Amino acid sequence: MAELEVSTAIVETMRQPVLVLENDLSVFFANHAFQEAFEVETEATVGRKVYDLGNGQWDIPELRRLLEETLSQRSYIEAYRVEHDFETIGPRTMLLNARQLDQAGPSGRSATPAGRPPGDFLRVYNKRLVTGVQPGQTAPQEDERETVMTQDFDVVVLGTGAAGLTAAIAAHEKGAKVGVFEKWDKVGGTSAWSGGQVWIPNNRQMHELGKDDSFDDAVTYLMSMSNGLIAREMAEAFVKTGPEMVAFIEGRTPVTFQCVPDFPDYHPEQPGGKPGGGRTLECPPFSFYELGDWRDKVTISPYWPNMHVTVGETTLCQAVPQDLPEEEKKKRKANDERGLGQSLIARLLKGCLDRGIEPQVNCRAVDLVMKDGAVAGLVIEGPDGRFEVGTRNVVLATGGFDWNEEFRTAFLRGPLDTSVAVPTNTGDGLKMAMKVGASLGNMREAWWMPVVEGPFNSAGKVLFTGERTFPGSIMVNKLGRRFTNEAANYNAFGAAFHEQDPISCSYVNRPAWVIFNQTFYEKYGFATGRGSEAPGGRAPDWMASGETLAALADKLGIPGDALEATVERWNRNVAQGSDPDFRRGESWYDRWWGDPWHKGKKEATLGPIEGGPYYAVEVKSGAIGTKGGPKTDTRARVLDLEGAPIPGLYAAGNVMASPMGMTYGGGGGTLGPGMVFGYLAGLDAGERNVY
Repeated sequence: MAELEVSTAIVETMRQPVLVLENDLSVFFANHAFQEAFEVETEATVGRKVYDLGNGQWDIPELRRLLEETLSQRSYIEAYRVEHDFETIGPRTMLLNARQLDQAGPSGRSATPAGRPPGDFLRVYNKRLVTGVQPGQTAPQEDERETVMTQDFDVVVLGTGAAGLTAAIAAHEKGAKVGVFEKWDKVGGTSAWSGGQVWIPNNRQMHELGKDDSFDDAVTYLMSMSNGLIAREMAEAFVKTGPEMVAFIEGRTPVTFQCVPDFPDYHPEQPGGKPGGGRTLECPPFSFYELGDWRDKVTISPYWPNMHVTVGETTLCQAVPQDLPEEEKKKRKANDERGLGQSLIARLLKGCLDRGIEPQVNCRAVDLVMKDGAVAGLVIEGPDGRFEVGTRNVVLATGGFDWNEEFRTAFLRGPLDTSVAVPTNTGDGLKMAMKVGASLGNMREAWWMPVVEGPFNSAGKVLFTGERTFPGSIMVNKLGRRFTNEAANYNAFGAAFHEQDPISCSYVNRPAWVIFNQTFYEKYGFATGRGSEAPGGRAPDWMASGETLAALADKLGIPGDALEATVERWNRNVAQGSDPDFRRGESWYDRWWGDPWHKGKKEATLGPIEGGPYYAVEVKSGAIGTKGGPKTDTRARVLDLEGAPIPGLYAAGNVMASPMGMTYGGGGGTLGPGMVFGYLAGLDAGERNVY
């Protein structure tokens, strides 16, 4: 038998050897190749072989009879589907996929609890392999190639962030054969770029530290900030399942969580809020050497200059800043022990690898394959072209749509100038869900984050979380006026950029600038620079500067007298120990994020701006991800326009309609719900694992 060359990419997707036969029908059956097609290894659960029936002529009724006889004799199939027209088969390629049945009786029925007929496991596809070009034919162009069903899974997870990897582990725990596909060439998504904190109310770790919390407190807290955007049943599902997810993931993977003991909720004065913290968890550093060949396949954030710390070890989460001992620093670097989102993703990835689940990268899902209103598979664009994946369950964990300009304009409530999420967040999951009739929710919202652009790193921008909260800085708009509490949590801060002027129809607070002086720059620095360390002590040229406030205002194009009046009023209020205009310093959260040496006091964030030179840096409306997407129920099942689950379709993480509405509960408020609903999606999908 003449074997044709088959590409390595296709061979790697097959669990059994691939044989391409180039014969006419008489030779095909004379060699008993058809019977050989169903010879599978005893221990295998799935056998796949690809056969090219060639360009010969044959008796169609005889072909049908032999097909039926062979299947019956082998006791593989009692009822089967042939998904093409036998009468017009011609010179085609057929992909035969048969599942061997354990303890199959004479009827060929499976002994599995579901009792599904083995016919469900045979598919004959009238499709041509991209390598199966007939003699005399020209190979099709890339965009003309037909898709081929090359892989089958019980559950397919799209995306390798914290939500996706958690879903994969949970589905596997239920006995499902799980496939994970990642659009980028590295795994981890925005989760790997994050601080890696997870907001889980009423968790075990906080109780072990003697901190009080309850189901009722947490639900009350979330619903107090709902503004009609949080469904109570979703909030309750999140709060109830959070501790269960933590126990599950810690008990079955290398993930270990520790409490960030005093880190307050982001709205601690709200009913049920926790000023004393405890709801934020994070992972200790993890050695990437434990990932083996996957050590360099996790995407690295451009925003954290030091990967070898946890957020709890930074000044953000310590009452009194304490640097790591030099010996500990050296040990972590030598062992490649990473904290932050790197640790969380590496631990979840190791949990998947330990189960034999290896993500396939550079694979972008573009369409859901539906049959009778239910998920039947996926179309994926891989390195070697499009291919299909057979599955009854798909978990969308593809991230938001913050890098899709069309979607941003269509859905968000206000401007989003830039994103600090991974650039693959272009709304792929949202688009697939919309195509199959999913209902959408929370589309106007994002996880807002003020951003400063400059020569800081490879991304050319930083998350603007710290300096705006320190004493001696304020923010002003194009009118030269303050417009918000600069020390508010970053998500709530986003709303300030969306205020509109009903007369001019413009956004009042765009553009906006942070204003500070030389004293501030020498003491606290800005982004990656500090005056006390820089030559000459002055800020770099890319920052706007002026010896006087009027000179600075002239460079910014804003009224000088207004800026002077704003700073004068600020200084006067600071001297009186309060901010009557925007209540800066009144919240425990404000006092936590300011000067760490004054943590817990108003002085942590209230300070005068006296004496030049003065500096200004533009602050833009940014986000760490969007929050809108397909609506789900409390089992993470995607709902259609009538509110009914779309069979086999799930969503978790930033691709789903966030159960948090417009709010952000606390540190880790994105990853917490993502992992919880990823866990719920995986469990439910895994229980539907009979293909």
